[in-house]
Amino acid sequence: MRANFTFIFFFFFISNFFSQKKFIEPPYLKTGDTVAIVAPAGILKNREETIEKAKNLLISWGLNVVLGENIFNQNNHFAGTDEERLQDFQKALDNPNIKAIWAARGGYGSVRILDKLDVKKFKQKPKWIIGYSDITAFHNHLNSLGFETLHAMMPTSLEEKPEEIIETIASFKNALFGEELRYEIPSSPYNRNGKISGEIIGGNLSILMSMLGSKTQLKTDEKILFIEEIGEYEYAIDRMLQSLKRAGYFKNVKGVVLGNFSKIRKNSTSWGGTIEELILAVLPKEIPVLFNFPAGHEADNRALFFGRKVDLTIQKDTSTVIFHQK
Repeated sequence: MRANFTFIFFFFFISNFFSQKKFIEPPYLKTGDTVAIVAPAGILKNREETIEKAKNLLISWGLNVVLGENIFNQNNHFAGTDEERLQDFQKALDNPNIKAIWAARGGYGSVRILDKLDVKKFKQKPKWIIGYSDITAFHNHLNSLGFETLHAMMPTSLEEKPEEIIETIASFKNALFGEELRYEIPSSPYNRNGKISGEIIGGNLSILMSMLGSKTQLKTDEKILFIEEIGEYEYAIDRMLQSLKRAGYFKNVKGVVLGNFSKIRKNSTSWGGTIEELILAVLPKEIPVLFNFPAGHEADNRALFFGRKVDLTIQKDTSTVIFHQK
């Protein structure tokens, strides 16, 4: 009986050890490396100047820049046909000289090319995939395969007032070049205090929900989940959170970090309560929750390594998010 117990314990330990493998980290960038700017989703109408600003920013950091061949194509809502957007993304994914792929903007459209991507060469030589919002589809896909990605500003972020994106740009640069990412922010009265460590994953709420039931659905056990959203009614936010809850997203999650919930739409019938109260009503009461982290659809959009372990400390006055360096 004792021998059987020892075997079961050993089997559980080994299974648990291999189930908790660390995410693979692409190489940080260095002077002379090349970044590809592609448009995998929404149309870039009259945004040539914006893309030029993005090129100049990267060049000022000592990087080379290539643009997707079809970046300024137009196909109704999208930056070209699915095939054209896929072609640009796949070409950048396969080129060993390109060290990072920076999505020009979000919008909608990434999911339409997601299952057509061939990641065999990417797995051999990983590179940073960068963006937010609709780019959550790529984050989820690659995070589910065990690779880190970078939730950060996009070229269209440069359309904001320069004085409002100083920290946004600084954190993006620090992340690309492997500098420390450490954030200290004022605490919200709605926070649930606590101190935890874990790998952070997540993204835009609408896209997280759209991944449910697919091979790209995130595994959130023992993870810290990040969520942000824009332009939704409160009832729609509740519906999406309830969908994640029913799918088990919050069952074994270590904690939740809430980014910007921007431009919440007003319904003719009042929801009755704050967005924070709405969210807290869905989340497990025993886990730490951090509100108002500056990431999402606002000018102040700090970089996050998805798949990277963070130390999260939520206290009464200030809270910290510190990324581990490898």
